Amino acid sequence: MRTYKNPILAGFYPDPSICRVGEDYYLVNSTFAYFPGVPIFHSKNLVDWEQIGHVLTRRSQVELEGCTMSGGIYAPTLRYHKGKFYMITTNVRQCGNFYVTAERPEGPWSEPIILPAEGIDPTIFFEGEKAYYLGTREKTPDISQYYGDNEIWLQELDLDKGELIGEKHVLWEGAMRGVEWPEGPHLYKIGDYYYLMIAEGGTGLNHSITVARSKNLFGPYEGNPRNPIITHRHLGKYYPIINVGHGDLVNTQNGEWWMVLLASRPYEGYCNLGRETFLVPVTWEDEWPVVNIGRGIIEEEMKVPDLPMGERKLESTCDHFTGKILGKQWMFLRNPSEETYSLERKKGYLSLKLRPETIFGTESPSFIARRQQHITFRMSTSLIFTPENEFEEAGIVLIQNEKFNLRYVRCLKEGKQTLCVIQCVRGKESILASCEVETDQIYLTVIEHGQKLEFLYGKDENCTDRLINQVDASFLSTEKAGGFVGTCIGMYASSNGKYSTQYAEFEWFEYLGQS
Repeated sequence: MRTYKNPILAGFYPDPSICRVGEDYYLVNSTFAYFPGVPIFHSKNLVDWEQIGHVLTRRSQVELEGCTMSGGIYAPTLRYHKGKFYMITTNVRQCGNFYVTAERPEGPWSEPIILPAEGIDPTIFFEGEKAYYLGTREKTPDISQYYGDNEIWLQELDLDKGELIGEKHVLWEGAMRGVEWPEGPHLYKIGDYYYLMIAEGGTGLNHSITVARSKNLFGPYEGNPRNPIITHRHLGKYYPIINVGHGDLVNTQNGEWWMVLLASRPYEGYCNLGRETFLVPVTWEDEWPVVNIGRGIIEEEMKVPDLPMGERKLESTCDHFTGKILGKQWMFLRNPSEETYSLERKKGYLSLKLRPETIFGTESPSFIARRQQHITFRMSTSLIFTPENEFEEAGIVLIQNEKFNLRYVRCLKEGKQTLCVIQCVRGKESILASCEVETDQIYLTVIEHGQKLEFLYGKDENCTDRLINQVDASFLSTEKAGGFVGTCIGMYASSNGKYSTQYAEFEWFEYLGQS
């Protein structure tokens, strides 16, 4: 029996939404304050995914300036209808709910069509010639009993005019009495029934997926007596997979049903990787969906779909910055300035401009990041940089949010060239270790073994000198830092509020994951 391993997208890839076009599958995820927004992936078999681009690649599509790390883009839904792709989402910082369209999934995608719809987590449901907006909103103050007392609602969407029209219909309030955050709705017409699938219980340990059905689009909807159809909350916070919820269904060309959904993998009790994308099979009993029949949970290793399985492609682990554009794995915090970086200033190098912005504010700093995707990993870079004053610094950053992060940077301390490991917890900085350095070029390595970080440096890429070992990484977890994102790592340069003409040159960046 051939198997695949969960997650199918490791690292900070939450809120997956999927659609099939013929024999091709496409998937998107939330990105919150990171830019470009909403990565889009392609697969032929639901197991092996290749990123083909991003949906939101222009500032005119997504304004993120001023938003906190867990603000920005929430819960996109991807759908295909009559030769066109639709991605609908919420920018909680700026314009609210909007959708964009494209003829091809890799783009280009249109300018946003903004909808005056309250709430978050929108989706589009197509039936015949009509389209409908489905979303989550708080109940009106006169009937709401607590924060997170939500309802799922539906309204017709005029795609020609980009407007919501007609009557609003409340479809469901969720399966559980007194539940928090019924949200993330998706609607499907299967046989005689309309099926409404949602997430309940928040984004943490109590997360779950529930379903209701009706023979009438506008209801009433009856909840599945077996709800929730999947959750891991009963397995405890130390189970290898937790925080299970927010899913989307897809029917293969061979008639199988599968669900993509989010979950987290704790290690040593903490979830640094954030919420990742998992895959589980779905069958039907008594016209209700059953997830992973006979088990009812996400398993780390599962039987592959009845789809063509090819050889898995090996991802490049080292970026030498020889191309004209950055690789698809790289992201910025919020909308980057045009002067943030250059691949042309020095051929074969990534040049990062030292700008006043830092990782502690809500502007866009000179920071280029990728997701941490493994529990044990090693990242290394070659840095050419000599600070000229005590405001200038450049190096490596590991970040959960503005108040929980760690910098491994070259800077100037009391007139001496210094390498520092600087931890920020709850917005307060402390220097964990430092040493003097001499050469203009320095090699930096960070290794994480579970929740312990090791910092190495050297005059060559072997990095034989240790600056500090056994640094606790758990402060970079969701449990301690809060929010909706996972740890991201990358290259950083800043003049910390001052003007500078300096650049930091990164010759390469390597990421090696082991588990």
